[in-house]
Amino acid sequence: MTPYFHDPLSSFLSSFAACNLLVQELLIAKQELKLPRLLKRLSKYAALIIDDIGYVQHNRQEMEVLFVLLSERYERGSVMITSNLPFSKWERIFKDPMTTAAAIDRLVHHSIILELNLSSYRLEHSKANTGHNNGLGQSNSTK
Repeated sequence: MTPYFHDPLSSFLSSFAACNLLVQELLIAKQELKLPRLLKRLSKYAALIIDDIGYVQHNRQEMEVLFVLLSERYERGSVMITSNLPFSKWERIFKDPMTTAAAIDRLVHHSIILELNLSSYRLEHSKANTGHNNGLGQSNSTK
């Protein structure tokens, strides 16, 4: 089950899920013939936040259920997606040019795209901690 967030002041209900976990949930629902029920439950959220699309490689069947979700949300509810891949490399995600183009088309229509070309927070945090040798990196001390 994906976690959800509720803002009591605005009655705004949203769901946040790592893409790989959401895809597995969708695929299981499809296999159990419960995909329409899951899509209906997800339609109650004003926004779906899907984290790290493209980070974990999925097979065609897994990406088909994600495409079904995106198609169901198109012009019905907000979808926020994070990805380290530019759209030009999304064929790696959806496995074929037509599905990729259709998915991107649905996502970018009526959307705001934020492209952040920033260094990784985790990498910066790791670099900051290299001065503190905890057995995981090189020590700054000399012998």
